[in-house]
Amino acid sequence: MSDKIHSTKLKFKGDKPKKKRKREAGDDGSRVGSSSRQKLDDRDPETWVQPENVSELRGPTFIIHPSDPSPISVNYNATTNRLVLSPLDKDKSEEDFDIKVLDRVPTDVSQVWVTTRVAGSSTINLRTGTGEGKFLSCDAHGLVSADRDARGPQEEWTPIVLPDGMVAFMNVYEKYLSVDEVAGGQIQLRGDSEEVGFAERFWVKIQYKYKKEAHEEEKKRKDGLTAPPMIDESGTNRVYQAWGAGRSIVSTEDKKELKRARKEGRLAEAMLDRRAKLKSDRFC
Repeated sequence: MSDKIHSTKLKFKGDKPKKKRKREAGDDGSRVGSSSRQKLDDRDPETWVQPENVSELRGPTFIIHPSDPSPISVNYNATTNRLVLSPLDKDKSEEDFDIKVLDRVPTDVSQVWVTTRVAGSSTINLRTGTGEGKFLSCDAHGLVSADRDARGPQEEWTPIVLPDGMVAFMNVYEKYLSVDEVAGGQIQLRGDSEEVGFAERFWVKIQYKYKKEAHEEEKKRKDGLTAPPMIDESGTNRVYQAWGAGRSIVSTEDKKELKRARKEGRLAEAMLDRRAKLKSDRFC
């Protein structure tokens, strides 16, 4: 007798068997068909979307602050080489005022920044998308500028994706980027806030192709197709530094250990030579 389980469903002669369609899980946990999945993949790669986690922050970036009465974008004026906080509703018609903040997209290259990641670190750099490419930086006094051609600690930012989807940027001094109102009603960027409040929260949008790229990299990492980095360049550069012909900076304790090791090594070699000589004399 066969142990194979047979279906008890009634079948009529001439009925064609129905093919089972594979279904995949969507972002909300529901099951979506291949047609829905195809529709997601067919999205324009340059569509502006919100990042859901820090790893997705890369490539062209649009930074908005939901100020009142008009949201503002963080811009860079290549002519004056200065940061500009520009109202998005400036010189707009009344119909444009009804556009939601999250539906805003950049309309000028001065509104776009290029986000790059620091190797072996969770920090990012924000470079201007226009002009010669300057890096957004903040000094120890909280002064924010974009006039540096090279990257350093003051040009590093740690993005924090908040539960509501907004993003806060922390600098190397563990202070937060914020929008500050100064005399005369003018607003400017500062980098000396101790806590994250309304002024320190920004809406950030990236292009869909970079978000998809981040998802693919994460999938490969989970599947073990991408080997983890063998060397943490960022951490290594902070701990070990060299100059001249590769001479390393070491502590006084390390120097003592090295000196003792060399001394013990020379002593061991001398003892071996002595034993070899005594053995040779014995047989002569």
